[in-house]
Amino acid sequence: MGKKKIVKVKNKAPAEIQITAEQLLREAKERDLEIVPHPPKQKISDPEELADYQRRKRRTFEDDIRKNRGNISNWLKYARWEENQKEIQRARSIYERALDVDHRNVNLWIKYSQWEMNNQQVNHARNIYDRAVTILPRANQIWYKYVYMEETLGNMAGTRQVFDRWMQWRPDEQAWMTYVNFEMRYKEINRAREIFNTFIIVHPVVENWIKFARFQENHGFISEAREVYYRAYQFFGEDLMDEEFFVAFATFEENYKEYERARVIYKYALERLPEEKAQNLNNAYSIYEKKFGDKDTIENVISGKRKFLYEQEIKQNPMNYDAWFDYLEIVESEGNFEVIRDSYEKAIANVPPVKGKQFWRRYIYLWINYAIFEELTARNSERTRKVYLACLEIIPHKKFTFAKMWLYYASFEVRQKKLPAARKALGKAIGLCPKKKLFKGYIELELQLQAVNRCRKLYEKFLDFNAENCSTWVQFAELETYLDEIDRARVIYEEAVKQSHLDMPDLLWKSFIDFEISQNELENARKVFERANNSLKNVGEKEEKAKLLQSWKLFEKEFGNEETLERVDVIMPNRVKKRVHFVSDDGKEEGWEEKLVLVFPEDETANAKQNMKILTQSKSWAKQVDEFDF
Repeated sequence: MGKKKIVKVKNKAPAEIQITAEQLLREAKERDLEIVPHPPKQKISDPEELADYQRRKRRTFEDDIRKNRGNISNWLKYARWEENQKEIQRARSIYERALDVDHRNVNLWIKYSQWEMNNQQVNHARNIYDRAVTILPRANQIWYKYVYMEETLGNMAGTRQVFDRWMQWRPDEQAWMTYVNFEMRYKEINRAREIFNTFIIVHPVVENWIKFARFQENHGFISEAREVYYRAYQFFGEDLMDEEFFVAFATFEENYKEYERARVIYKYALERLPEEKAQNLNNAYSIYEKKFGDKDTIENVISGKRKFLYEQEIKQNPMNYDAWFDYLEIVESEGNFEVIRDSYEKAIANVPPVKGKQFWRRYIYLWINYAIFEELTARNSERTRKVYLACLEIIPHKKFTFAKMWLYYASFEVRQKKLPAARKALGKAIGLCPKKKLFKGYIELELQLQAVNRCRKLYEKFLDFNAENCSTWVQFAELETYLDEIDRARVIYEEAVKQSHLDMPDLLWKSFIDFEISQNELENARKVFERANNSLKNVGEKEEKAKLLQSWKLFEKEFGNEETLERVDVIMPNRVKKRVHFVSDDGKEEGWEEKLVLVFPEDETANAKQNMKILTQSKSWAKQVDEFDF
């Protein structure tokens, strides 16, 4: 066996110069590599040469047709060549043969008929169009060419006849409008109206009825135009009507100064069409009222537009309570109680999903407004009571409550002369969720009813609930003072000042002192001043203590003597400038600042004692160091 020849591996790396397909095509075109030179022009000098030329040309055309019978362009070229040779019969024969191949080719029929017209063969062209529209009745292009030909020839009756045949096939809207325009070109208005009448039945679309009405209006048939609008409304009914029809109808009446008719149409449409489908109608109505309406109607239109906008906002976000407030305000202004109640029910159904009071603050006012509407506007006390009870039932009282709802409900029951129900509601509120506002409201109610014993019991429960509240102690004592129960008031003050924690002790002491002064118990007042001074010193309230001492000094000037006044002057504070660290809002020290500080004499004594103690300790330490060194 011979050795096999080893094939060398070709270099498959990309060439340094890349050639694209586009470049190859461009070079081929530039070099004209495949261009065959044109045949030389041949001059025909006798009939025999012409016959030979025609025979060779026909053979070429026939070969092309034989190769691809479906290519209509070959047939058209063949027919055009025969036409140039003045061979009319042959050209007609070629067209007929082509139609046998593809009788559904619209362009072929049109070319054939136009060729007959160019050769002034009108009847042949008409015959071709008749055959074409019989075979292809849905080919609108052929019908357009047919009626154009007849109208160009001045055959109005024939054109009308062709249109009538065409309309029997119920073509599109443009064909009907072409027929109308044809009649209008020859001032046949009544015929055009008849065509329109048929057209709106064949194509029952609102826009077509509006076109017909405007056609009647433009040609001076005002009552007939109005009748078209009425017929359209009866034909379509309320379910199939849209805003475009009502806007067109109202605009028609407005143009002929039938303003009340237009207003009625607008209102009728706005009442029946859904608001999401009547935005343009709303805009048109608002423009109309601004032009022809009075102040009240304009306001009603504007409120209607606002109502629609608020409804859109509510649909997008049912928890938008501010939008609900504005929407309900507009609904209430309309005065339809059933619609108002239904709107309120929809609003209060959007309960906040999170049980946090900050999320309920706006929501609760929906209930309040609902109750106010039922009580003041609808005058329905039973429904008002149901609204309050439903609201109180839905609030999660174990997590938070709204004291205003309990108080509003109790006030409502009082207005209905059902005092036990009001007391029961407030008692239940205090038992479920005691709050300062509830106690105050309940006590105020009992005070108005002059139920003193109930007020006392409520104050006692209030103080059991929150003994640190100095305002409550003061109000309790003032109540007893008002009732001339001086001993009771003094006991209350004594119990108050014994509390270990008070939120505003200076207020309590001041009220206690004013009470003793009002009773002309000056010695007791002086003792209370001293007790207050010692109490505030222990608490560390320097500003309040300074105010108290200032009041004590004024008291001694008015009711005391020099000795008692001197005792107060001794303990009066001084304002001293001190350098202190300046602290920024974020808690960082940013240098020093001078500040006026209150310094009391007892503070200076305490500081002196502290300094003396430090000095003694330092001397003792120095002595110990000396002994150690020794």
